Amino acid sequence: MEKEASQEATEEAPENEQGTPDRRPRIPRRVLLASVAGCAVLGGVLALLPWGPGGTSAPAPAPGAQALAAVTAGVPAALPDLAVLIEEHRSRLKAHPEDAASWAVLGAAYVEQGRRTAQPVYYPKAEKALRTSLKVRATNAGALEGMAALANARRDFQAARTWGETALKEDRKRWTTYPQLIDAYTGLGDYKAAKRTLDRLLKLHSGPAVQARAAALYRDRGRREDAAAALSDAAAGAETPAERAAYLEGAGQLAWERGDLDVALRYFQEAVRLDPDQRAALAGQGRTMAALGRTTEALNAYRMALAKQPLPEYALELGELYESLGLGHAARVQYDLLRERAARGAAGGVDEELVLGRFEADHGDAEYAVRRLRTEWRRQPGIAVADALGWALHRDGKDKEALKFARVATDRAKGGAVRSALYVYHRGMIERELEMAGPARRHLQEALRINPHFSPTRVPLAEAALRELGEPSPADVPD
Repeated sequence: MEKEASQEATEEAPENEQGTPDRRPRIPRRVLLASVAGCAVLGGVLALLPWGPGGTSAPAPAPGAQALAAVTAGVPAALPDLAVLIEEHRSRLKAHPEDAASWAVLGAAYVEQGRRTAQPVYYPKAEKALRTSLKVRATNAGALEGMAALANARRDFQAARTWGETALKEDRKRWTTYPQLIDAYTGLGDYKAAKRTLDRLLKLHSGPAVQARAAALYRDRGRREDAAAALSDAAAGAETPAERAAYLEGAGQLAWERGDLDVALRYFQEAVRLDPDQRAALAGQGRTMAALGRTTEALNAYRMALAKQPLPEYALELGELYESLGLGHAARVQYDLLRERAARGAAGGVDEELVLGRFEADHGDAEYAVRRLRTEWRRQPGIAVADALGWALHRDGKDKEALKFARVATDRAKGGAVRSALYVYHRGMIERELEMAGPARRHLQEALRINPHFSPTRVPLAEAALRELGEPSPADVPD
């Protein structure tokens, strides 16, 4: 066993790797009385953050120790610190191959490195390290939790649920396992289980990581003001720039989703200032600047995000931005990149069916998109998949069936509580095709109220459809 584990440690990682982690915390419950209050809370985050380069704090711990604290607490760490942590644990494991805890930390660090760099080549490394940890010591909640995190990163929510529930059987008080289960339940469309798990987490632990995790669930359930308050608390309590940057990126995304472009841009810019490796915030800048008409800056932001975190989603967004500018060739280049990145992800065990289905529905083969997304729905019936499948069915000419899935994605009673302009737009366009003028008009108007800038290609289509539908008539009144 020792010889075998030692060989695995020696092979575990290539030279000169770059890496990173992620975090999440807990939140006192608060109810805000209006969306204005939510805006005020989000604005308050910026007032709590240092805007200058200086800071007054005790000397920071060594990079490896800082990354270790982040990885074991489920919070974001700086990529350079994460690289140091990985090298330290690889060296340790060469000398101590029976150290199950170090194998688990190494695996968790590789998961975070793959997630933040969008390099799925790190996921097989993570799996190898985590399985070695379990081989060395089977009763090992840390490695089980790491396997749950790996499955979530790969979008394999069934496996994440299994690993997370097994980890809790080993240690029910291990609070860092609960966020992994929340992600798994959400991906599977089991929102009641996600809420129960959050409630248990809130009783076990408090702090920025839990607050940020709660914010994500609040956002998914349509509770924007609560999500804003939770992120405000998380950002105020964050202990490192990388952690604070992650929470600001989340706050920026919330502001973007409600169409508050200036606030969103400030969050994204501050997140990148605090952590230049916060590529999700760079993509957010691209999204926001495009809506503000600052096209050159938007293109540069997207290119920088893709250079360091080449997610297929970013390639799709950039391609659609090029398309809206009439640059068809540049758009096709990004779509080819999307296919290439999705293939790399699949080789690393990542489920890329959702982004591929979305892409094929609008820019490729709609029938092929339906086949892919039907399979995905059977495996992982979350709200995002319901929306994508409904839209693919619409694009394939199956509007009656499409409406069923669009309703799942947008009706609170069916689970679709998230306030998404894109989801409501999809429903409105499907209803328009079915000659349901009243509902179509209502949902297209709602999409533009939620976020008047939600897509450079779809907003003009929504506006044109509303002009075509005209003003309401008595026939629109439901029986």
